[in-house]
Amino acid sequence: MTVLREDRRPGAPLSAWLGVLALLVVVAVSYIDRVNVSVLITDPAFTQHFGIAGNRAAQGALMTLFLAGYGIAAMLITPWYEAVFGVRRGLLVSLACWALFTLASPYAGGAVVLLTLRFLLGASEGPLFSLKTMYVKDNFAEGTWGKPNAVSSMGVSLGTALGIPVITFALVHFGWHGSFLLLAALNLVVGLPLVAVFVRASRHRTAARQPALRRFAGALRTPKLGWILLIEVATLGYLWGSTSWLPSYLLQARHFSLAQMSALSALPFVVSLGSGFLGGYLIDRMPARRAPLVLVIGSVGTALCATTVTLADSRWLAAATLILANAFWGLQGPAIPTLVQQYAPAGAVGSAYGLINGVGNLVSALLPTLMGVAIAAGGDHGFAAGYALLAATQLLTLLGAVVLLRGRGPAGKDPAVADVPAVPEESR
Repeated sequence: MTVLREDRRPGAPLSAWLGVLALLVVVAVSYIDRVNVSVLITDPAFTQHFGIAGNRAAQGALMTLFLAGYGIAAMLITPWYEAVFGVRRGLLVSLACWALFTLASPYAGGAVVLLTLRFLLGASEGPLFSLKTMYVKDNFAEGTWGKPNAVSSMGVSLGTALGIPVITFALVHFGWHGSFLLLAALNLVVGLPLVAVFVRASRHRTAARQPALRRFAGALRTPKLGWILLIEVATLGYLWGSTSWLPSYLLQARHFSLAQMSALSALPFVVSLGSGFLGGYLIDRMPARRAPLVLVIGSVGTALCATTVTLADSRWLAAATLILANAFWGLQGPAIPTLVQQYAPAGAVGSAYGLINGVGNLVSALLPTLMGVAIAAGGDHGFAAGYALLAATQLLTLLGAVVLLRGRGPAGKDPAVADVPAVPEESR
């Protein structure tokens, strides 16, 4: 019996790819927002102003609270965004909130207010990757999701690579206060116009009315949900742990200069730009059920490199293996949204990714703080203990990928239900 699938074009038009490029930039801006505190905690003026100087756990909590807000919103707010707003309007609302909370941050009167604003900033960014995943699913044919997933996800590496040098530059020239104002301007001047002009809903699908609760219930029925979630936790754990402590590691454990730290902090994520696209290319070239092979290769390579970082005597060898570790980590980037697009029930792709991304961020949010505790407790070998935790995350990715490879592949979807907002965005 032949299973009919949705009528999709064999090739996406230029307008769809322009939307992908706009999403790449939006993701990059969001990651510059996220990594700014990784640089700011190296600035005595910043830490003294908020009363967290020398408090590694509190410094790690700046990232942890952001990720907690992000995770809760991704899980609970995304179904509502999917049902009511759709991709374009959801992104516009999110970007306006990012700018507001970033603008307010330098005026926080103390650590508690700053941590609250970090939580709210995370919550406003929560639906981003679900909306991005919906856009790719809606505008590209099945079997060609790998490359647009990879290109849009390059914003993670691009934003992280640019974020540390940009924030370092702003810190030197404008102070920590000015760095927040620069980020707010990026959201307003770059992010909002790009979404308004280039991100459009697909005109090739029929609208289906589904309330948010039904979409969330559909997300819970995603096959292999637990294993995909484990991979997401491990992948995000490596990202948040490495970005939170990389500047401090290079400055304080390996004694690089501020200029050297700025350049070396960017290089791992520059390298992962290319490896991310390679991962998407490989996924599109292999059968759907073999997509986890990319995760196997990436996790093994990342774990070996992160372990070498903890054992290296030479600071330059440590820096080189950090860069190589991110090359393997970047290879994994397109795999998770592709798995969600393959496995999630029709009509609940955004909600399924929100659930996975939300829980993944909530759990992985603990890693920066755990690394801070390990670094503080480890004495002279504190950073080695912290990076050992990063290597361990990749063993979890490997476990999940092997289970997915050994199980049944994704089944065909019911074409009767489309992954669209409750009301087509063009009619609003």
